[in-house]
Amino acid sequence: MMTLHPKVMDLVLDRVWHLLEAVGNPQNALPPVIHIAGTNGKGSTQAMIRAGLEAGGAKVHAYTSPHLARFHERIRLAGELISEDALTTVLDRCYTANDGQPITYFEITTVAALLAFAETDADYTLLEVGLGGRLDATNVVDRPALTIITPVDLDHQQYLGETLPEIAGEKAGIIKRGVPCVVGPQHDDALAVIERQAALMGAPLLVHGQHWHVTIERERLVYQDERGLLDLPPPNLPGPHQIMNAGAALAALRALGQDEAACEAAVTRAYWPARMERLTKGALVDLVAPAELWLDGGHNPAAGRALADTLAAMPKRPTYLICGMLKTKDVTGYMAPLTAHAESLYAVSIPGEAATLTATETAAAAAKVGMIAHEATDVRAALAAITETAPNARILICGSLYLAGHVMRENFR
Repeated sequence: MMTLHPKVMDLVLDRVWHLLEAVGNPQNALPPVIHIAGTNGKGSTQAMIRAGLEAGGAKVHAYTSPHLARFHERIRLAGELISEDALTTVLDRCYTANDGQPITYFEITTVAALLAFAETDADYTLLEVGLGGRLDATNVVDRPALTIITPVDLDHQQYLGETLPEIAGEKAGIIKRGVPCVVGPQHDDALAVIERQAALMGAPLLVHGQHWHVTIERERLVYQDERGLLDLPPPNLPGPHQIMNAGAALAALRALGQDEAACEAAVTRAYWPARMERLTKGALVDLVAPAELWLDGGHNPAAGRALADTLAAMPKRPTYLICGMLKTKDVTGYMAPLTAHAESLYAVSIPGEAATLTATETAAAAAKVGMIAHEATDVRAALAAITETAPNARILICGSLYLAGHVMRENFR
């Protein structure tokens, strides 16, 4: 399938529509769809919604990207990761139906996911946008049950536009006529674009700060909307930013008619790997014990700020970063918020990724924002160097989901 990828990356839906038609338009036979766009928080919000729906006995399809360790993570059929046989079958069918025409890796695998979803019984389908929204391969459902736009920030400017209003316009492309849209916290200029698009489409909005509110009070999550107040445990996913993701998930569940038990399950049972996740077992954990080992896949300035806030709220402990990033990211924008929270940073390249920054380039970026920076040949070398001088450290591996995936495979092989 990789050989079919167009020579130039262009965001259009023509190839997707052609293939969908060839395989029988599965997008028209899906269980009710919740479509999620945004720059940050899409995956966490989806994970919470899924936890809430499944707690009530619902069978839930879920589509997300990228994967970490195995491609199968992207496609969850009625609550279970797609099997090897089922994945092979739908990929073969899509490859054959595409008949050698140019198509991107994400487009053909998205069609395969939709085909699997349409042919497997479930109560809901959760679709996470891959890139943008308006021209994303997931944006092919005419009448979803609900759309969600999590916080919009600067990322993928080469495809989505250089300004927040431009990027917000692409995200708002998932809004459908008459379909309610939950909107997470937004910059004012991004919110204005979303509101304008919703008005054009006659889509009711449920906007943070207007229609729903969420906060932490006395170590409890307090959510309020026109239906009333919920007093819940704090999210089990760590980090202050998860409060707002939880709020969006709760707004979505309430819009879908779910009860308080589903809402509590959303914030207490969600699992979303490599988002400020503490690794507690595995080869790398054994290598660094008694040091703490954490993993996060955030990679843009907003993610850097969220990570800094998370570290600031944690018990004090000497913290060291191991960081690898892609050339397409705002590296200094990501690193700058973390400077105050790290003793030093060990830079690595991301194995197997052509677009990785070299360790030298990443270390130079860290030094530019005021960090003490070192280069390491790989993650294991960085871990050894840190634990040799700080055996009780908190070690955070960060900067890219691709690096996170490599670490997960290394840890559990």
